[in-house]
Amino acid sequence: MSDQRKNALKTILQLTCQLFWVVGLVVGLGGVYLLMKYKQSSVFLSQSHFPLPAYLALASAVLILVCGGLGSWLSIRDSIFLQGLFVYLLVLVFCLENTASALAFFHTTKLESELTPLSGVFHNYTGSGHDPDSQAVDATQAELQCCGVHGYRDWLETSWFNSTGGLVPHSCCNSTFTSCNGAVDQPWQLYTQGCQVKLEKSLQFVLRFIIWGSPIVFFVEVVLFLTMAQLMTQTDQTVKEYRILGKN
Repeated sequence: MSDQRKNALKTILQLTCQLFWVVGLVVGLGGVYLLMKYKQSSVFLSQSHFPLPAYLALASAVLILVCGGLGSWLSIRDSIFLQGLFVYLLVLVFCLENTASALAFFHTTKLESELTPLSGVFHNYTGSGHDPDSQAVDATQAELQCCGVHGYRDWLETSWFNSTGGLVPHSCCNSTFTSCNGAVDQPWQLYTQGCQVKLEKSLQFVLRFIIWGSPIVFFVEVVLFLTMAQLMTQTDQTVKEYRILGKN
């Protein structure tokens, strides 16, 4: 009966570790996505430590994959040392993932203040292909389908608007209007929503993606902890059954 229970526990461990691999890939995807968003929007952000949750999520994802492999090995082999190492790594994953989640939540509450450089970058727009800030503005307006900080009228107060004779950047043009040249006398051809709101929503989405990874990891880890605790008990009982045989 004990062997049947042990085999059942090992099967649960194997299946849960496979699920853990999937969770690790999802957590890693969230970290990569946040780094990509930061690379695109770094000139608009005031905090240089904004991508820290992404680095922690990636570190957590790597450890999750290692734990999944170690757990799969333990489902076919018995080793008290590796079982202890597995539990230690699970605790480490828990700490990393919750730290990443806490930092991500902190940034969601401070996004508006962290995007204060946005107005300045838009105001100093030159339209030059050699200016990385101007390239970031064009890329953001085209990707998020927005125009200006709060709307296209923000461009009316910029030096770019005066130097072009009353035109907004071409990246403000709605892609459905091929004849759009950035003229403000035809506002229906421009994106109507400002970039700050859309950028906040975009960053909020990826930050919440990392936040929700924490309870998912916690749930899977609870199953792994309970399963491993039972397996360690079974292994300990098996070791105690051995006796030194006398010469007689």
